[in-house]
Formats: sequence, structure tokens, C-alpha cells
Amino acid sequence: MSEENGSATNRLQSHAIVEVLLILALAVYLFIARSQVVGDNFSFTVIGAALMVLVTYWTLNTLRDGLEVLALKVTRSPRPQGK
Repeated sequence: MSEENGSATNRLQSHAIVEVLLILALAVYLFIARSQVVGDNFSFTVIGAALMVLVTYWTLNTLRDGLEVLALKVTRSPRPQGK
């Protein structure tokens, strides 16, 4: 079971790093897009929409991994002994 926890934790860490990089890429895109009119440059708009979809998808996967790590920690924690 500890192998599962280590694997889930490593996956969460790598997904979090990619998440940060995607958010930085989206921030750069939005900074560049300040001077653009929406729909004026169709390919630029499509790239932005695709980037936003990718960030949303990756965020949901990262949250799922975080919940998996949390669930593994909760199931592995010792339960208090009742009277």
C-alpha cells in the first residue's frame, strides 16, 4: 500500500509542476492578448481557447490526484481505539 501512496504522491507532484507551467503559459497568452480583439485573428483565438481547455482539463486531473493522495493517507492513518 505504501507503494501506491508513493506513486500517487509522485504523480501529484509531477502534475502540479505541469499545472504551474500551464498556468504560466496561459498568463503569457493573456498578456499578449491584451492588444488583440477577440475573433480578429481566428488562429490566435483558437490557440487561446485550446490552452484554456487544456488548463481546465489538467486542473481537474491534478485535483483528482490530490484527492487520491488524501484518500490513501486517510485510509492508512491509525484509527483511535474506542472504549
